[in-house]
Amino acid sequence: MSPGIGLMKRRLEKEKDAIALAVSGIAKKYNAKPEDIKTLETKYHDDAGDWYVALGWEEKKAIIQMDSVLGTITEIKEI
Repeated sequence: MSPGIGLMKRRLEKEKDAIALAVSGIAKKYNAKPEDIKTLETKYHDDAGDWYVALGWEEKKAIIQMDSVLGTITEIKEI
């Protein structure tokens, strides 16, 4: 039996950690320069323990969903 999300140490504890991971994911997936990627919005979902970061670069925008406990990107949705 694994501990609940409240008992586990989160790897993405701060907003800046979530933004850094999101920018890294977009830079790798879309071959974009990190300095050209702008943060549009961030949200943390308390119940699920997920970060959502909206980023924009060139003419594109994407929402990146990340698991704060595992410190991984779970979904990139281009909008």
